[in-house]
Amino acid sequence: MNTDQQSKSWVVCLSTFPPRQCGIATFTADLSDVIDQMFGPSVKSKIVAMNLTEVSHFPYSNKVILQISQPREEDYINVANKLNQLKEVKLVNIQHEFGIFGGEYGSYLLLLLEKLQKPIVTTFHTVLPNPDERRRDIVQTIMKYSKGIIVMTNSSKEILEKDYGLDPDRIQVIPHGIHHVSYRTSKQAKSALGFSDKIILSTFGFLSRGKGIEYIIEALPAVVGKFPNTRLLVAGSTHPVVLEQEGETYRNFLTQKVRQLDLSNYVYFYNTFLNMNKLLQFLEATDIYLSTSLNPDQAVSGTLSYALGSGRPIISTAFAQAKEDVTNEVGILVDFRNPQAFTEAIIKLISNNELCLQMGKNAYFRTRHMTWENVANSYMKYFSQFTPELISEQKKLPPVKLEHLAKLTDNFGIIQFAKLTEPDISSGYTLDDNARALIAATIHYKKFRTNSVLKLASIYLNFVCRVAKPDGYFYDYVNSNRDVDKQRNIQENSEDPSARGLYALALVSTTGQIPKRMRHQAHSLFEQSFQKNIAFSSPRAIAFYINALYCLLSKWKEPRTLAVLRSCCEHLVDLYEKSHSPDWEWFEHYLTYSNAILPEALLLGYKITGEKRYLEVSKKTLGFLIEQTFKDNMYISIGQSGWFLKGEERQYFDQQPEDVAATVGFLNTMFQVTKVDRYRELANIAFNWFLGDNVLGQAVYDRSTGGCYDGVGKKFINLNQGAESTISYLFARLSFER
Repeated sequence: MNTDQQSKSWVVCLSTFPPRQCGIATFTADLSDVIDQMFGPSVKSKIVAMNLTEVSHFPYSNKVILQISQPREEDYINVANKLNQLKEVKLVNIQHEFGIFGGEYGSYLLLLLEKLQKPIVTTFHTVLPNPDERRRDIVQTIMKYSKGIIVMTNSSKEILEKDYGLDPDRIQVIPHGIHHVSYRTSKQAKSALGFSDKIILSTFGFLSRGKGIEYIIEALPAVVGKFPNTRLLVAGSTHPVVLEQEGETYRNFLTQKVRQLDLSNYVYFYNTFLNMNKLLQFLEATDIYLSTSLNPDQAVSGTLSYALGSGRPIISTAFAQAKEDVTNEVGILVDFRNPQAFTEAIIKLISNNELCLQMGKNAYFRTRHMTWENVANSYMKYFSQFTPELISEQKKLPPVKLEHLAKLTDNFGIIQFAKLTEPDISSGYTLDDNARALIAATIHYKKFRTNSVLKLASIYLNFVCRVAKPDGYFYDYVNSNRDVDKQRNIQENSEDPSARGLYALALVSTTGQIPKRMRHQAHSLFEQSFQKNIAFSSPRAIAFYINALYCLLSKWKEPRTLAVLRSCCEHLVDLYEKSHSPDWEWFEHYLTYSNAILPEALLLGYKITGEKRYLEVSKKTLGFLIEQTFKDNMYISIGQSGWFLKGEERQYFDQQPEDVAATVGFLNTMFQVTKVDRYRELANIAFNWFLGDNVLGQAVYDRSTGGCYDGVGKKFINLNQGAESTISYLFARLSFER
């Protein structure tokens, strides 16, 4: 038995596990990997692996701490006793499928459950309606020993409630996980697989007679007669159990049918167990995915979930999950064993490319809550109901990743918006975003000294210099043709961007790790503005300007700069004095965006001047902000759909990363100044908004790209990864590196 004494808490999954080739093994590996990625090292996932026979053991990784041979009753009892003795084991998650446990309907599992003294949560992968008495008794007994039950569809929950008499309050619906991929059309992947200019239909998974692939083969002659560039890809090896019992009988039957129908040039079999990268490549190359199960009671299909998550339109038989997930917006349901129905559906979609693409996009957008990160987060939240110490553990901070920042940046500056993950050059550039990017790049370079980041910082610094105005202020908007958008700059107030630009210049000029040439360039431009006696009336602009002056005064104690900082701090204190009341400790009669930068500016003013009034107002307003935005260990940003006006109803939706980042940054700064642990705890809670602890329960940071989604709406995440949101995330993440 392998152990890991450095881990505080183990969540143990009882399941099949790779390298055993099994859908549940793949599911468990994906779930456990993401739990480790998000919650390690304080929480780690471990595995009790199910083996088919006493001799079919595998070269498992060190995640596997114990093994059970399916037919050996004593193994179930021995493993339960060993798990009871391991203090690290906080909860056991049974990944349940009747066929992977010994005895009638997998009844040997009950031997383990009777002895196990750890909290148990059972995930049912198969939920069959109208059970016979023996199956019902086994499921009810599993429920008796389980603290909670997880199923993957609402229909499965209804069956457990109606046909098995289980308490619906003890059943949690968490969907099958999918791998996060960027949405792409099929063109590039088809070319890589050698199918350029072809229409690709595909299906994948273990081959067995229940797959019903013969019916799509029979549907194909009429399709290729009308669209001869159509190709069908059938990917996947024969199920290991089927292979042992009957060999390649089913595969041979399919290939014979292909020859009989003269389809050898149109159907391609890939007799292999696809790794995930290859599988996702096949899905990306697909124009229409065919889900062909012949079992109307199939509760969940991982292959269907993956296809939806890859943004592919679906044609599926009407099995249980498909009836729930394949709506008219994402695909077409067909009858079982009906080749003609497949023919008509395929021709309908091939004939209407616009409909086909729209269905795929709909499928992609509607499955973002199913990404493994969101699923693992939901699992851990549910587990914590029965083992509260699991949720008290801080999520693991993701590694700092700048790939998306670089992707949004060309040789002129950072592009304002993105369409999903692709830069939208038509949106142009702003000083706001380039100043943000310059600040983030400077902080990153100070910590990590990465040459590629220095190159980015140089681009952003040059952009700031280009938009400087003779009066000491700056233009904000620049068109995609790289000309200043004078009309838009006249229409919109440029105070906040100008002040943010000055903060970026001051930070660069006082960061010793930055090359001297860039520091002089930044300082020279800042001085040009400072000598113009510029002033700001916007509270946020004043706060940004205080940040700039703080940078300078931390390095050079220049009397005039100090006087300007005091004047700015007094301005904020005056605003507070005029606005606050016992139930409204704030600078204005409303809370809007980036609220925390106002009290943080006063904290910085206190650090320079020692003026206690600044600290007092900073603490009072921070306390008020905490009261309004933290609830039940979750940060709930002020919604931009209407803000929060004094005396009126607070808005909760269209939450923006910019506001969250400001709060995280200030709480970390307050912790550094006061050494009060509660501020660091709140900073962690607020940061977890990016990682899924928000009102939608979905990750806002995209670990695969390093980008950040643009906001949290009432029902959906805004999946565009623009400059402001991505840099805001970086601000929040880098604030833990100080």
